[in-house]
Amino acid sequence: MATMSELVGELSGFERQWSGLSWQEQTSSVQTLWVYLASLAFMFLCLAALYESWSIPVAVLLIVPLGILGAVSASLLAGYENDIYFQVGMLTTMGLSAKNAILIVEFALARFQQGKTLADAALEGARLRLRPIVMTSLAFVVGVIPLVLSTGAGASSQREIGAAVIGGMLTGTLLTLLFVPLFFLLVQQGMMRLKGRKR
Repeated sequence: MATMSELVGELSGFERQWSGLSWQEQTSSVQTLWVYLASLAFMFLCLAALYESWSIPVAVLLIVPLGILGAVSASLLAGYENDIYFQVGMLTTMGLSAKNAILIVEFALARFQQGKTLADAALEGARLRLRPIVMTSLAFVVGVIPLVLSTGAGASSQREIGAAVIGGMLTGTLLTLLFVPLFFLLVQQGMMRLKGRKR
């Protein structure tokens, strides 16, 4: 479609108009950004209601781009394009990355409220949730492997979703364990400084 647009642009007196699936792809590409933003906003509001805090969701959602990085990298390495199947894989990765971050933040927050320092609470939250995060993520990745290896009718879409989800889960899981404690620490310290200035 990009090549056709270039060719039509070089010819004077010609215009182009897309129809059918091409038209849908052009119009839906604009809506994709809004779907991602709405997903992030919904996740943020749900987490804000759950924790009764505006800062905790920020610490959780900061990990989402790292999961997306893995999904994009895996799809590019496999040679897939940004289409509806890739977008399904991205949304799945966003949710699962946030889930892993929630596990750590929840325990870190509980330890902080019990009187531990922020750094100790963040590290203990990561240590306590290491095994559950690795086991659930590993089980999910192993469960998605048949999608990547599929053949037959619909195999292309299954392989594309599988590649995005596996890439996102691998990087999301590894980076979650490293960065969520840091994000929790930085966000909480920032909120404590803001509260100190207001007083």
